[in-house]
Amino acid sequence: MADAVAPIRSTSSDQDRVWVAAALEGSQKAYTALVTKYRRGLRQHIMRTVNNPREADDLVQEAFIKAFKNLDSYSATYAFSTWLYRIASNHAIDFLRKRRLATVSLQRQAEPGENPATRELPCEEYRPDRHIIEDQRRLLIQQAIDKLSPKYRRVIVLRHQNERSYQEIAEELDLPLGTVKAHIFRARKQLYKLLRDRKGLI
Repeated sequence: MADAVAPIRSTSSDQDRVWVAAALEGSQKAYTALVTKYRRGLRQHIMRTVNNPREADDLVQEAFIKAFKNLDSYSATYAFSTWLYRIASNHAIDFLRKRRLATVSLQRQAEPGENPATRELPCEEYRPDRHIIEDQRRLLIQQAIDKLSPKYRRVIVLRHQNERSYQEIAEELDLPLGTVKAHIFRARKQLYKLLRDRKGLI
């Protein structure tokens, strides 16, 4: 039986768990603290998906609403930031999927005698499997990250999921900058080995 994955421990993630617990008790201050901490990074993350500032702002707000509505399903086994960014990514992808469906629907009028509700989307306009493949790719990468040792997993999460700079990671984990860079280098090397055999899927 495989050993359980140890939770990522850092000053930042520990503080998040305190705020989450308080938010579940109804603390508005805790909600505000989490929003303030992650709003900017989440917006940058979503912007890479939708590339529209106004839409990104709306999606950030909606992602926070969805996260807080489902806060009781969050497991402290993983960093709150990982859980939050996953919700935001899925929400942005769903938004693009719905927008593409609406766009394709308006591009062609129904032919005489054709039921608009049952006509198929042209394959050159929309590929529903693309999102399935992207979701599978993210899952495989997350599974590989979860297999890293705690010290490597936390720097990868902070660097690539939380978008922290090397200096910010060093300060947050109270580590020398050179150690942070070395940990990230070794973590990436381990991830490459873990993902190499699944190359066709990612």
